[in-house]
Amino acid sequence: MTSIVIAAHNERAVIGRCLDALLAEAAPGEFEVTVVANGCTDETAAVAAERPGVRVVELAEAGKPAALNAGDEATRGFPRIYLDADIVLSTQGVRAVAAALDGPHLAATVRRELDLTGRPILVRAYFSVHRRLPVFRDGLFGRGVIGLSEAGRHRFDRFPALVADDLFLDSLFGAAEKRQVDTVSSRVATPRRTGDLVRRLSRVRRGNSAMRAAAGQGQVGARVHPAARLSWLRDVVLPRPWLAPAALCYVAITVLAALSARSHAEGAAGWGRDDSSRQEEAHARVRR
Repeated sequence: MTSIVIAAHNERAVIGRCLDALLAEAAPGEFEVTVVANGCTDETAAVAAERPGVRVVELAEAGKPAALNAGDEATRGFPRIYLDADIVLSTQGVRAVAAALDGPHLAATVRRELDLTGRPILVRAYFSVHRRLPVFRDGLFGRGVIGLSEAGRHRFDRFPALVADDLFLDSLFGAAEKRQVDTVSSRVATPRRTGDLVRRLSRVRRGNSAMRAAAGQGQVGARVHPAARLSWLRDVVLPRPWLAPAALCYVAITVLAALSARSHAEGAAGWGRDDSSRQEEAHARVRR
């Protein structure tokens, strides 16, 4: 039985569509779906509980790592898919990710599609470089969908009490053990404003830095890959010189995010997300 764990913090606006897409064509008992509503002050748990067969676990405190661990404790099936509540993954998409977890493949994700509709020019310029980074072809992060086989899940005990859970999972597997399912895409909503983008990048940078520091000190049972700081130039802009103007925006936004990250305490295990992108929940799709 394929198990799906969804950590949800104040996701009333999107959790219903997420679950409806998962279950639309599922046979009775085909999926084991667990929603962990953590620190919610809205109706996330109630909306999830309305869906037949969905298990709801409620935690008083907000925090994604704790929610993922609680979901794992309540779940028994494999393969196991960790899904963000704002991502719409169809029944067929779940089946495709589960089917990819065979043989040498211990972890799988899907293609990423960026929703840039109506975004300001600086946001679009940033992502014209960002979306071409090779790390998004080879890594598990940035899609909101990660599937693990039973053997893959046994690579670690619990999620560390740090953000950047997708970076942690990606670091557990070699390139030959990971697979991208090209027939399934995750439509990821980008920030609606440049300031939201900077804040999101700042949070991501703090989380990734904290994860790498913990790994370097032996506190995390994984070799977290170092950041490829010049990949934007080496792998994206130099082969495509027409992207040079966009690269200026990319670098400026990246520097602003780095300065912001340094001015704040490093992230622990809470939630740091861009709520502006959730204003478009009605338009998100994942296609098979």
